[in-house]
Amino acid sequence: MIDIIKAHKSEIIYTLILLVILFVIRAIIVVAVKKIGKKSGTTEARAALIGRYVTVTLVLLALLIEAFILGAKTSDITLVFSSVFAVIGIALFAIWSILSNVTSGVIMFFSFPYKVGDKIKIHDKDYPVEAIIEDIRAFQLILREDNGDLVTYPNNLILQKAVTLMEKDALDDSSIL
Repeated sequence: MIDIIKAHKSEIIYTLILLVILFVIRAIIVVAVKKIGKKSGTTEARAALIGRYVTVTLVLLALLIEAFILGAKTSDITLVFSSVFAVIGIALFAIWSILSNVTSGVIMFFSFPYKVGDKIKIHDKDYPVEAIIEDIRAFQLILREDNGDLVTYPNNLILQKAVTLMEKDALDDSSIL
């Protein structure tokens, strides 16, 4: 065991340095995402979801860097990644709608101007919606219409449609009627 450690001392040191750097980067990004989430009034669950996305991305990056640390050749890594990306590309094409909603969820985390509790009107030609936002999830918005119906609206569509924030005065007037 000691011989293995002596033989691979530099690889072990580089791996430990890589892990420390990635943990620090992850911690900084997660704290920043939580601060952005608090500032924009989003739920902690959404901030945690973005944190998981960051963690997965950093793990994949760490695996790539670790392959170089352990002495893999660029041509070998290129071959493996091109094969993996070909398979992933086919799979992603098959599930593009899900990925579109997840990507939209990430975009909405950082730049969606509406919060849970806001009443919005979605100007959709086929199915116009006027409802209160109950939750913003990774794949869809959960909306509650005035008649009590629960509507789930895909994140990718909410970014494609015109959305109006109903004024507070209009909300107060409608509750009187």
